[in-house]
Amino acid sequence: MGCRSFLQGWRDEAGNDVSEGRMNLGVVTLNLPRIALEAAGDKDKFWSILAERVSIARDALLFRIERCKEATPENAPILYVYGAFGQHLEAGQSVDTLFKDKRATVSLGYIGLYEVAAAFYGGAWESNPEAKDFTVDILRTLHDRTQEWSNEYGYQFSVYSTPSESLTDRFCRLDTAKFGLVENITDKDYYTNSFHYDVRKSPTPFEKLDFEKDYPQFASGGFIHYCEYPILQQNPKALEAVWDYSYDRIGYLGTNTPIDRCYACGFSGDFDATERGFECPECGNADPMTCDVVKRTCGYLGNPQARPMVHGRHMEITSRVKHMAGATGISGADAPAAVSEDA
Repeated sequence: MGCRSFLQGWRDEAGNDVSEGRMNLGVVTLNLPRIALEAAGDKDKFWSILAERVSIARDALLFRIERCKEATPENAPILYVYGAFGQHLEAGQSVDTLFKDKRATVSLGYIGLYEVAAAFYGGAWESNPEAKDFTVDILRTLHDRTQEWSNEYGYQFSVYSTPSESLTDRFCRLDTAKFGLVENITDKDYYTNSFHYDVRKSPTPFEKLDFEKDYPQFASGGFIHYCEYPILQQNPKALEAVWDYSYDRIGYLGTNTPIDRCYACGFSGDFDATERGFECPECGNADPMTCDVVKRTCGYLGNPQARPMVHGRHMEITSRVKHMAGATGISGADAPAAVSEDA
């Protein structure tokens, strides 16, 4: 779907910039919090384990490339024969023609920078410059390795801020089984997405963007920033101020504002989280046939009532706090009256 996957610039033999018809050959994601837990406070050990895991990830990505190259044009005619991938191949031609010379991207993903720093500096590390530099160095290291691979193997390797729709749950669950409940790491039931500020804290939108803006330069394979807001229909200038501030600081910004709606009582705003999903805070309605719940999973919007999320993602979403003060719901009694056909 590509909600945050970016293509690096690429030129053909004639020197023309090309984006249409290019593709990504896959992602392998590093469980960074596990490396931090295994290092047990030893920075040298952390870097040593990271180097080992990055090497394993490289081998996995190379295997993905080789598997993709086994395809033939007739396996997927729309892609290879009829030009969806930018060229028209004949039967028997190698699909690697469309992949090599850095035309195709392949991604090294990662999750949980917040948890890594929490393992070494405690859960409130965001204001610690040493901790921040440590996390930036991790992404810089991944970026440097992918640049080396690109030049060595001829495919466009890049660092990808994995959306982690399910990995936020799976990685944390596996590490809880191995290491137990570790404060600010496994005890939350989820791992924090990519380089994001701890979702349980409430910096202003400007503080959050200033904190996160140092990371994307090392994550050219894709990323997203987002801010959580109250209902802003009566204060659009506040949202415009954030957009203006972000314009020349970051590359991709999501805006999360309450738009859940109960058709039983007329409430609109943020539904309350429950163990099984979400419910209307006024009447308790949780029936997906008579309510509409919309949450930003990672980069895209989803309806958890119609399609429930994994436990870890549900816990992460319910832990998010607003980055701006304001109302988060409008009672059905206060909603604007419907306009009749006779008006």
